[in-house]
Amino acid sequence: MKLFYKPGACSLASHITLRESGKDFTLVSVDLMKKRLENGDDYFVVNPKGQVPALLLDDGTLLTEGVAIMQYLADSVPDRQLLAPVNSISRYKTIEWLNYIATELHKGFTPLFRPDTPEEYKPTVRAQLEKKLQYVNEALKDEHWICGQRFTIADAYLFTVLRWAYAVKLNLEGLEHIAAFMQRMAERPEVQDALSAEGLK
Repeated sequence: MKLFYKPGACSLASHITLRESGKDFTLVSVDLMKKRLENGDDYFVVNPKGQVPALLLDDGTLLTEGVAIMQYLADSVPDRQLLAPVNSISRYKTIEWLNYIATELHKGFTPLFRPDTPEEYKPTVRAQLEKKLQYVNEALKDEHWICGQRFTIADAYLFTVLRWAYAVKLNLEGLEHIAAFMQRMAERPEVQDALSAEGLK
């Protein structure tokens, strides 16, 4: 299978999940500004949405949207326990966090990356994100991972988005549980391999 990605983008979560799954895959870098692949091909031919990540399965099926890709990968390797089984409340708690990360955190960063966002609006965006990160920090207070004591795909997504908080220099003072979480994630061999492959180390 092939993962279409941009270094450091939200596709990093799918990349980490792939490595955690133990599956064989190929990485294909995408220039999102030009919508071109490494070889110059039109990315819209692969993914009409023009966004990353996109996962091309061996049977030719294309799967898009990071949360869908991560759940598919986790369900394909149940022995890795990256996502709890259907009908388990733990599964739905993980999906709850995936949804929060996608809608409240991931999308919350978008205005800070867009060149057309008015400068006077950015302090409001930053303040909103910092408040949400306080909530995440509190959620990690007594837990090793965001869903408890076991690593899940939600951790891969949270790590990816929290990296942006450091990149845009949000105020993370006092968020020691987030700092500890990021350190634990950075120590995972699969995370290290993903970061190295994307040139982020």
